[in-house]
Amino acid sequence: MSTDYYSVLDVDKNATQDEIKKAFRKKAHQYHPDKTTGDEAKFKEVNQAYQILGDKDKRAQYDQFGSGFENAQAGGAGAGFSGFSNASGFNINMDDLGDIFSGVGDIFEGFSGRREQRQSSSNYGNDINAVLEIEFNDAVFGAEKEIVLNKKVKCNRCNGNMAEPGTKIITCKVCNGTGRVTKIQRTILGQMQVQTVCDNCGGEGKIYTKKCTKCKGTGVINENVKMKIKIPAGIDNGETIRLRGYGEAGEGGGANGDLYLKINVKQNNKFERDGYDIRSECEINFEQAVLGDKIDIETVEGVVKLKIPAGTQSGTIFKIKNKGISNLRGSGKGDHFVKVKIKTPTNLSRKQKNLLKEIGL
Repeated sequence: MSTDYYSVLDVDKNATQDEIKKAFRKKAHQYHPDKTTGDEAKFKEVNQAYQILGDKDKRAQYDQFGSGFENAQAGGAGAGFSGFSNASGFNINMDDLGDIFSGVGDIFEGFSGRREQRQSSSNYGNDINAVLEIEFNDAVFGAEKEIVLNKKVKCNRCNGNMAEPGTKIITCKVCNGTGRVTKIQRTILGQMQVQTVCDNCGGEGKIYTKKCTKCKGTGVINENVKMKIKIPAGIDNGETIRLRGYGEAGEGGGANGDLYLKINVKQNNKFERDGYDIRSECEINFEQAVLGDKIDIETVEGVVKLKIPAGTQSGTIFKIKNKGISNLRGSGKGDHFVKVKIKTPTNLSRKQKNLLKEIGL
């Protein structure tokens, strides 16, 4: 008696290919033997149904010939799953496979595009996170600083190729230098071709007659490294500079990681930063506040003259344009804001007090 594949997947005969695919995924999840609701026999039956209905041409033949088509395909349906390239066999989309078997195991590593492949001999070096403390003016104007880091660098004996100088490096004959081999693996679905890391060379694709005696065949060593770092003008406290390739060297000739340098800016006892603006305070005497004056104001770029209008009140803030900090990510500069405080006179003489009363101040 022939099997009704539409009934197996619980879909109508007029179902679209997307509906058939969704039904297959649902059933495969439900009956997979690794799940609590698993049923190996039904799981195989669901897969067999999708082999036919999931392919437009096979589905058309099945709809036309029914059980005759099933008998004609009996050999192909069972044997076809052992190799995905078999034209008469199982023809499942790799995305379907990744969705259905995600988390089941590593046997699908070679097929599922959603599973990250292991790296072989070339591994990226580690990133480094470090902190650099700089002066306030270094952040305002930029600077060049020298730092020392202990990190992994390319071995200077083997130049990173991991072999003792003068010895041979031979291409692995098992994987032909690819670092991966194809194996046939038996699963509940039949035999499958999977790619794995070559056991003979450990995934490097090379065999060393003698590994480097200095780095022990890793291609890297630890050293204290001096580096000159350019601090950009306008950087703020807590911001991080990323320096590509300044991290640790990768083992086996892998590329360097990056250096992430967090900047700590020391406080300044004269200036306070506010974004790209600078704020400060100054004191003026009672006479300057009443009559007005021109006073010297210290900025990060030097001393400038500031006009104090007559009648200035304590707490008044004046703006000095373009005397702030350069914009790190654009053009232009911030401003310098000065808050004026009036110094109240003390220890006045009787005569001075009487004069103040006389003029009504």
